[in-house]
Amino acid sequence: MRKRRFPTGTAGRKIITAFPRVQLKETIRNVERIIATKAKTFDIIDYVYIIDEGNVLQGVISIKDVLDASNKDLKVEEIMVKKLVVAHPLTPQERVVYLALSNNLKAIPVIDKGKHLLGIVPYDTILRIFNEEVRKDTFMFGGIFHKVGDEYTTIKSPATIMVKRRAPWMILGILGGTITASIITSFEHVLTLLLTLAAFTPVLAYLSDAVGTQSETLAVRSIALDPKLSLKSYFLREVTVAFSLASVCGLLLFAVAMIGWHSSLLALIVGVSMFLSIIAAVLISTLFPFLFKRLNIDPAFASGPLATMIGDIATITLYFGVATSFLTYFGLL
Repeated sequence: MRKRRFPTGTAGRKIITAFPRVQLKETIRNVERIIATKAKTFDIIDYVYIIDEGNVLQGVISIKDVLDASNKDLKVEEIMVKKLVVAHPLTPQERVVYLALSNNLKAIPVIDKGKHLLGIVPYDTILRIFNEEVRKDTFMFGGIFHKVGDEYTTIKSPATIMVKRRAPWMILGILGGTITASIITSFEHVLTLLLTLAAFTPVLAYLSDAVGTQSETLAVRSIALDPKLSLKSYFLREVTVAFSLASVCGLLLFAVAMIGWHSSLLALIVGVSMFLSIIAAVLISTLFPFLFKRLNIDPAFASGPLATMIGDIATITLYFGVATSFLTYFGLL
């Protein structure tokens, strides 16, 4: 099959066909001769791929192993690696990068359903894909819509284009800020009773945003490297992390409020609020990428301004909700 028959962004579109491949019965001596005489015709010489008469992939040998072999009369089938890491023509290019990096390989062979060797994705292509994905995710983390590789992803982009690409998130941010302001206004009676609560609002918002951003970045990167990542196992791990971080930050903020403001009620409110806010931020930031992936939308869209806005709204709502509950419980409201 020709590369143009495969969809964009798949392994089939990234293969090359000029690389060393030999039959099962070839000896190490013959392999060295083939490499020496045909080196200029190969696009890459990292591995020698072993095929049978029907072009079915049987194994692979690194060039290092070929050169290090002491018995040059050995057949390649005697020393080849049979447990292969392979991709298929429709395998997403991100998955190819994951396979190469996680298995420390310089190239990934691409086979069809019959295990026929179609070609390989070489290391330079793998690095280029990786670079493109990093660039794309970096822009999306900042809320900038773009197409990787187009003329507007460089520092020479016109100001009008950059405004056009960044403005939607800023407008969304204004909407989120308005909602947050409305929430705070609805708790005006709580602020009037305990004005010091306002002083801790930036602290809660910052810490929640920081933890949320970390979780977003890790989730998006994990999904990009392993599209088959299990939500259940990943989510359970993040819940454990969330409870640990929330406990540490909640206790520290409780101590700060207790020592600095000498108010056990204020300390209790900010401590519990910090605990709940961090848990909420981690859960929101972790679930969003998986939700977007399920909807066949790039998970990177779940990062940056959108998740931050929702996290801020959740933090403020929890903060004043906790404050109202404690003030009511102690008969102050």
